[in-house]
Amino acid sequence: MASATVTSKGQITIPAEVRAELNLKTGDQVYFIKGKMGYVLFPKNGSVQRLKGIFGKPERIVSLEDMKESVARGLAARLEVEEVETV
Repeated sequence: MASATVTSKGQITIPAEVRAELNLKTGDQVYFIKGKMGYVLFPKNGSVQRLKGIFGKPERIVSLEDMKESVARGLAARLEVEEVETV
C-alpha cells in the first residue's frame, strides 16, 4: 500500500508507483471525490478544451466553468456521492 506525508503547507507527493498507474504527469490535475468511506483520488487527464469542435457547432455556448460543474455533477451521480470537489 502506497502512502504519503502531508507537509506543513498541506501538500503531499503522490508516490511514483501511484502516478505511473494513474498515468499522471507534471501539471496534471486530480479530483478528490468524497464518498461514504472517505476521499478517492481521481485523475483529470487532459483538457476539455482539446475536445473543441469535434462534435460540430454547439446549439448554445456555455462557459468552461459551467462545463466543469456539469462534469463534476455527472461524475458525482455516477459514483453515487454527494459532490465532487475539483482542485
